[in-house]
Amino acid sequence: MIAVFLAPFYLLLNYYVLTWLLAWARACCCTFGSLWFRIPVILLYSFLALSPLSSFLITAAPWHRALKVLGNYWLGTFSYILLTILLFDAARRLFRLLGWADVHPIRPLFSSAHAFPAIGFLTVFCILAVSAFGILHARRLYVREYPICIEKSCGLSGLRLVLVSDLHLGYNSSVRQVQDLAEKINAAEPDLVCIAGDIFDNEFDAIPSPDETADILAGLQSRYGVYACYGNHDVSEKVLAGFTFSKEGALKEDPRFPAFLKQAGIHVLEDEVICIDGEFYLAGRKDPSKSEKEGETRMSFAGLTEGLDRTRPLIVMDHQPKELSQAAATGVDLDLSGHTHDGQIFPGNLMLRLFWENPCGIVRKGSMYSVVTSGAGVWGPAMRVGTDSEILVLDISFH
Repeated sequence: MIAVFLAPFYLLLNYYVLTWLLAWARACCCTFGSLWFRIPVILLYSFLALSPLSSFLITAAPWHRALKVLGNYWLGTFSYILLTILLFDAARRLFRLLGWADVHPIRPLFSSAHAFPAIGFLTVFCILAVSAFGILHARRLYVREYPICIEKSCGLSGLRLVLVSDLHLGYNSSVRQVQDLAEKINAAEPDLVCIAGDIFDNEFDAIPSPDETADILAGLQSRYGVYACYGNHDVSEKVLAGFTFSKEGALKEDPRFPAFLKQAGIHVLEDEVICIDGEFYLAGRKDPSKSEKEGETRMSFAGLTEGLDRTRPLIVMDHQPKELSQAAATGVDLDLSGHTHDGQIFPGNLMLRLFWENPCGIVRKGSMYSVVTSGAGVWGPAMRVGTDSEILVLDISFH
């Protein structure tokens, strides 16, 4: 229902942006102020602005996919169009309020007939450049290695663990990207692969070539196997511009999701703990959002770890890095998460630090390490600016 509440604001913001674009076009050339130019521009802009809604309403396979992809690109580009115009408009109003508009050398920017078109061209170039960079950069997958020292001993001298999350297999992914992911994971020669949620992107039908994608993931090689926990997007539901309409307890699990994971050789742990090789524990938690939508409950850290041998190392996969204090208090040694995407696009990566204790990276909480990855895929806007898609390789030692 949040989408319904925000819809009027989204329309007003688009009207604001369109007004500025038409004013800039008219300043560039008087011909652009005519109806024969303005009407096609308004229609084209309206089509782009409404593409997220169109993809929600139109469910026919080819059109739905095309509109969904277009809508994802549009949301990212629109964010930077809006941000740039807001900054320019705010600066213009501030300069006039302070009387700086009449001060040399700022005066020409306000009085020259060529200044507004020139600034507009520069703005358009910057927006296109940033958007193109963001789209291409999102497809580049980085591999980062970090040492982790767990203050417990076991029969292993070390453990090479690969952490990935937020694959978001769907409209923003491709078979080629999944192949790249698998090759880079295998190149790291891991002992254990952990996927910390959001494997899917709400729609099974959005997965590109599901059988081929599953077979590629089935080729992941590790000593102890591939394990995962679910995330908030690992549910089948309709999404409008990132917002859902599901009521609590209204959803049922799409059987194609677990069937896909079984074909891919990925073992999902839902509030479960297993002992690997008799040396250390690996646990996977249910996601709170997914559990609520499917009418399920989630175990607390205390309930999940009850009866475990506290002398053995305990590694937990928990999609959302929310309960770090509880995890540390119950003896968790390594908490693996994703979800945040590190904000994905600027300035989201800066704002994220206001809301999460560990928005991305490694944070020490007592004797526990919280590791949050920015994710291997993207959600919503099909771009990354100021953040990276990544695979984390954790070289764990035990003492």
